Parts: sequence; structure tokens; C-alpha cells
Amino acid sequence: MSTLALTEEVRVARPVAFARTPVCDEAREAAVGVLSSGWLTTGQQVAEFEREFAGYVSAPRAVAVSSCTAALELAVRSLGLAPASKVLLSANTFCGAAHAIMHAGHIPVLVDVDVESGMPSAATTEVAAARAGGVAAMVVVHLGGLAADVRELATAAHLPLTMVIEDAAHALGTLTQDGHVGALSRATCYSFYATKNLPIGEGGMLTTADEEFADAVHAARLHGMTKDAWRRYLPGGGWNYDVAADGLKANMTDLQAAIGRAQLKQVACWNEDRRRLASEYDLRLGHMEGVLLPPRSSDTVHAWHLYAIRINDDFGISRDELSRRLAAAGVGSSVHFIPLHRLSWFSGRVEVPPKGLPGADEVFARTLSLPLHPMLNTGDVDTVCEALSEAGGRA
Repeated sequence: MSTLALTEEVRVARPVAFARTPVCDEAREAAVGVLSSGWLTTGQQVAEFEREFAGYVSAPRAVAVSSCTAALELAVRSLGLAPASKVLLSANTFCGAAHAIMHAGHIPVLVDVDVESGMPSAATTEVAAARAGGVAAMVVVHLGGLAADVRELATAAHLPLTMVIEDAAHALGTLTQDGHVGALSRATCYSFYATKNLPIGEGGMLTTADEEFADAVHAARLHGMTKDAWRRYLPGGGWNYDVAADGLKANMTDLQAAIGRAQLKQVACWNEDRRRLASEYDLRLGHMEGVLLPPRSSDTVHAWHLYAIRINDDFGISRDELSRRLAAAGVGSSVHFIPLHRLSWFSGRVEVPPKGLPGADEVFARTLSLPLHPMLNTGDVDTVCEALSEAGGRA
């Protein structure tokens, strides 16, 4: 049954947090079970979670890792690119995606975004690829639960789909005409951070249809070792192993996996809650002057990881001032994202065009993410929207 349906739909006089993490009773019980089992690190729970997650997103293989950032780095490493290759990446994304490319030994080439979607378009992708003199690979970011057009972007970059990695940290439950995101590319990376549609706290997953690619990532997630601890320490297992490839310390634990297996059963319900809450926001904000609703597509299913509005000049105050006024009213908000070229570490380390990235700058200046999670009710949405109206002087 939907969490939303169980909640009394009345105005609640309480602060509204930007994010709260739902944890189902089965996840609590599963965690206790693992804690009592005598085995906490990578083991049978991880293997079962991989199998069940792969089934959920209709992927042939899934490899569980410590974070989506680790999944992205392992994916880029496993493409076998020449050192210091150029890899396209949206300027409007989390810093971890750029770090993943750089830690894999390559150079992020930032792509400007379309001001409507907040994601790269075919036109901005083609410009960035040409500016770089050609690129070896691309990381496509699905933003907020809205699907990017992977096939169109790969064509614009003059890349085969085998050289495309998808960042689906926001997109568990996002559907396109090809099915779940990830059906086209070499590999797709998911996040289980505390705010995500499948929250564990930390953790990530890589899915792929390429068995050799999956095997390479599986080994690389634990130092490139040919045997993990589970296989070494089982009755009859042997201590001997080889390190056959370069790798990371990026494995998932059985404790995380047990929580993830239980939470996975709730994702469809929680995503339905997110869709209903997004519709409630649409009804209340659709006619508010100066507020633009989040982008969406008629031919895809939006996972509604974020509900990110845009503020234009008619609203009367800046995005930053709006965020401050909402905080004073007890309403949390956030910004997704500070564009990568505005972060000091990346200055001189990523490729940025001489004229800058005006699309990403405009999206950044006007975007504000409102609370959206399964623990909200419609009274909370009323509270947020009333605070938004009052902040803009429309009470």
C-alpha cells in the first residue's frame, strides 16, 4: 500500500525537511539478521542483491559497489581507453562524476546544457566534441529522474553506444521507449545514497549486458583479486588468491545489501508516492507567477527523484534569497547542481570553452529543488507552496 495513502492529508504545522530516508520494517529485520549471522562484508547477501536488482531493471548483469561514484570510475576504467583520453560530461552534475573520470586517468570535457531540460542537447554535445577535437567516451547524466536521449547524444558525439556510460543516480524507475534507462549503453550506474529512490545510506550498482565488462568490474571492485573473502573463508575455501588486474577498494557489504534487498521491494510504491506528490506540486504551483515547473517528457516515465523548479524575473526575488526565506520558514531546499566549472578544484583540470557555459550558468542561477520524498504528505506540500508564495510576496 502507498505510504502517501496511509498519511492523513491535512495541513501539518511542522518544519518540512528537504530529505528524509524511509526505512521499511523488513530492512530493519534484515540488518539485524546480518548482524547476527557472523558475516558482515561482501558475501551471499551481495550476490542476491545483484541478482534481484538486475531483474528489477531488466539487466543481464549487476555488480554491487560502494557508491555510484565508484561505479562510474570502474566503468570508465573498464572501457580500456588510452591514458588521458577525453570524456564528455554534463557541466550540470555532481562533482563525483568528474572525479570518477579524472581518477580513471582521463580528462572531463564539459558539455553545456539546454536551459529547458538542464541536460546536454544534441547541439551542445556536438559542439563540445568538436571543440575537444574528438572524444573517446561519454558519461550521460539523467537529471532528477528525467531521461536523457542516450542514442541522440551518442550520435551527436560521434561515439558508438559501447563507449557510453550512463549516470542513473537519479533515475531508478525512469522508463524510456527502450525500457529502463541503461538498455542501450555499455554500462549504467546507480546510487543508493540516503536521499535516493532506493535509499540504503551508501552504495551503488553497475548494470551491463556485457559479461566480460561485468566480470572486469566485479574483480576491480576489490583490488583486482581473483577471490574475495567470502570464497576464501567458506568451509573448504582456500587462502590463496592472485591480483590479476588494477583495482579499487569499492565493494559493498552484506549489511548494505540486506537493507537494499528489502528496500528494493518498496521502490515501486515509493516512486508512485513521488509521482503523486509531484502532481500535487504541479497543481499548486502551475499558475504561480514567476515559477516554472520541472521539465518532463510525454514519452518517458519520470522517476521524480527531484522536484526542481525554476525562478524567473517575474518572481521578484533571486533564487538564493528564496532559499533563505524558505529556510527561515522551516522549509528545506537544495540546488542541483553547482556547475562543475564553478568549483575551484576543477578550474584548469576540465575542458571549458572560451565563452564559458552559459546554459549551465543560467540553469544554476534559477533552479531550486523542493522537498520530495515518500515521507511527505499533501499537507507538507501545502506548507511548502504557501511558504514559497509568502517568500515571493504573494500571500
